[in-house]
Amino acid sequence: MLKRLLFGLAALAVLITVAGCEEAREWRTADISDRLPPLDFTLTDENGRTVDESDYAGKPALVFFGYTHCPDVCPVTLARLASVIRQLDAEERDQVQVLFVSVDPARDTPEVLEAYTDAFHPRFVGLTGSKEQIDAVTNRYRVHYSYGDKDADGDYAVTHSSAVMAFGRDGEPAFLTRDTDSDAALIDDLEALLK
Repeated sequence: MLKRLLFGLAALAVLITVAGCEEAREWRTADISDRLPPLDFTLTDENGRTVDESDYAGKPALVFFGYTHCPDVCPVTLARLASVIRQLDAEERDQVQVLFVSVDPARDTPEVLEAYTDAFHPRFVGLTGSKEQIDAVTNRYRVHYSYGDKDADGDYAVTHSSAVMAFGRDGEPAFLTRDTDSDAALIDDLEALLK
C-alpha cells in the first residue's frame, strides 16, 4: 500500500513538473498574443453581406489593412501571402483565411474588393464598411492610416501599415508579420498556428 502511494506521488510530481515546463509558443515573427484583443469586427464582405468575426471562426485568420489603389505595399503583401499559402500542404491551405480590410471605403466597394482579392487568391476575402466601422476596427488593433491630398484627377494615396496580424481559430491574437520577416518564418508560424 505504501509503495503504491509513493509511486502515485512520484507520478504526480512528474506530471506537475512536465506541466510546469510547458511554455507558450515562441513565434518566429512578432508575438502579439498579450498585446492585442481578440478578433472582433462588423463589416461588409465582398458579396455585400454584413459579417463579423464569427463568420470566420474555426480557421486561423491573417488580417491585413490596405486599399485597392495602393501602388506597392498592398499588392506585394497580398502576393506574398498567396505565395506562402501555396507552399502549405493542401489541407493546411484550405484552413487559412486571409481578410483584406480596406481603409478606403469611398473607392473600395464590395465589387472592387472582390475583383482585387480574387486576382491574388480566390479564397482571400475583401472587407469594407462605413468610415465609422473601419475606424472602430483600426482603433481596436492600433492600425493608423491617413489620406493624402487629391490630385487633379481626384486620386489620392492612403498611408497605412504593412503588417499582417494572425489570429487563431478562436480569434485570439497570435503573431504579427512584416515584410522584413522571411517566408520560412511565416510558414513555420502558420503551420504552428494550424496545429
